[in-house]
Amino acid sequence: MSNQYTYDTIETIEKQNNILGEEDATLIYFSHEQCNVCKVLKPKIAELLQNEFPKMKMYYSDTVKFPETAAQNSVFAVPTLLVFFQGKEYFRKSRNISVGDLENDIARPYGMIFDE
Repeated sequence: MSNQYTYDTIETIEKQNNILGEEDATLIYFSHEQCNVCKVLKPKIAELLQNEFPKMKMYYSDTVKFPETAAQNSVFAVPTLLVFFQGKEYFRKSRNISVGDLENDIARPYGMIFDE
């Protein structure tokens, strides 16, 4: 069992729009390197997606390195998660994020899209 998770990085709003046009389920994790809570939370969310929602792709955007992408998404605090289904923002969570609540919030729309 590997604890190594990989996420592609979103540097521009154009890249984000391309991803959202191609993916049915996407989670974008906004953070920066100075956020200690973010460093602990990010692998937990990646593990949740890998184990429970394998068809949902996770992406990372650094709010310090790419502030224009954060601003375009109205992200002003870290960590912030944006969850998209079929290219539309379904919900966002910011600051105090519960992995259990996140799992519950993703489960219904994910099931409607991917369950046969």
